[in-house]
Amino acid sequence: MIRCLPRVSVLAVVALVLAGCGFHLRNAIRLPDAIGPVRVVSRDPYSPLAQSLARALDRAGAVAAQADDPNATTLRILSEQWGDTPLSVDSRGRSQEYTLRHAVVFVMRRADGTVLVPQQAIELSRDYLAIPNQSIGVDSEREILAEELRREMAVAILRRIDDASQAQLPATMEAPQPVESQELESQELDSQELDSQELDSQQPTSP
Repeated sequence: MIRCLPRVSVLAVVALVLAGCGFHLRNAIRLPDAIGPVRVVSRDPYSPLAQSLARALDRAGAVAAQADDPNATTLRILSEQWGDTPLSVDSRGRSQEYTLRHAVVFVMRRADGTVLVPQQAIELSRDYLAIPNQSIGVDSEREILAEELRREMAVAILRRIDDASQAQLPATMEAPQPVESQELESQELDSQELDSQELDSQQPTSP
């Protein structure tokens, strides 16, 4: 009990503070407008991860799609798994430390079916103590860690979306820039020629 309660108390206080004031990343993600309205789809309609992703997308500037929007981009959660792996045992052979693992497989497609983020998996993990005969404290700590992993998973998925959109969108958005650059260079050359002609006209001719 002495080893477990302090960790639970600290984690609980941190979770309450973050939930109360709102947690913002130092390098906040801003998704491009070209992604359009986004719909999060999960096998579980009440999935906490899907809800966390919807909130994260909203903070990143994405517009939540209406249920019947035919132009919506779909973020589909194909699989979500949890697992506890024993790390250490006591003198009686009972597990007392575990790794909590959270694995998610997802894919993101545009309304026309083209893939924005290819199907891929992300796995996150955290270690926690599980002292035998002290299940109450252990359950509380595990629940807090699970909530933290959900938030971190939402951020990790959001970063994958941001990386994919930044890799695909600029190619079309920046295509006209070389033409504009050429026009500016042409205007500068024309201006230089006019200046040169004015200087030549102002120079006195020799007798």
